[in-house]
Amino acid sequence: MSRNGVFITIEGPDGAGKSTVIEELLKKMSHELKVDVVTTREPGGIPISEKIREVILNPTHTMMDERTEALLYAAARRQHLVEKILPALETNRLVVCDRFIDSSIAYQGAARGIGVEAVRQINDFAIEGNYPDLTLYLDVEASVGLSRINKGRSEAELDRLDKESLDFHERVRSAYLTLLESESNRIKKVDASQSIENVVNTCYNLIKETFPSMFIKSSKG
Repeated sequence: MSRNGVFITIEGPDGAGKSTVIEELLKKMSHELKVDVVTTREPGGIPISEKIREVILNPTHTMMDERTEALLYAAARRQHLVEKILPALETNRLVVCDRFIDSSIAYQGAARGIGVEAVRQINDFAIEGNYPDLTLYLDVEASVGLSRINKGRSEAELDRLDKESLDFHERVRSAYLTLLESESNRIKKVDASQSIENVVNTCYNLIKETFPSMFIKSSKG
């Protein structure tokens, strides 16, 4: 499949503010882009993957095996990719996705202890080399992220991963930082402890610097 569009993912630990940043970022870019934008999320984005999301994140599914969880994420990702992401990229669109393969590596590979390489292999099978063109990693300390979640959501709104221990979420963050070091050409770190405005501006500048041809040139200067 040919890819003419641009694929950007937003990653980060729970409580990093990904959803809010994506929403504000799209508002900021909307009048400057030459291309149409598709926003989506993982797990989910399409009906089949949303159903898998319900199974994965249901807080009552406490007996779910770690490998089952990892395989469900990969299955949801595969269907999401072929049904929504790739068709959008083939028609020269900008795709902005809340989470992708790096989440599985951090959460299931590292934090669950399955092994980074094992999880990477099943996800490489799922995505067939269709890695993001740019990943913006919103970095925040695990304790800060969990504090944000607990303040912003009721007990009923917390999913199965939200309820994991601080130690689990610290392992997630550590894995992201390791990914950042090994894939610095693709993954760019953004300090998510700043104000939302500063985080959005940083993300905006990184996207514009990386893909200037997507933006309408200013007539000034």
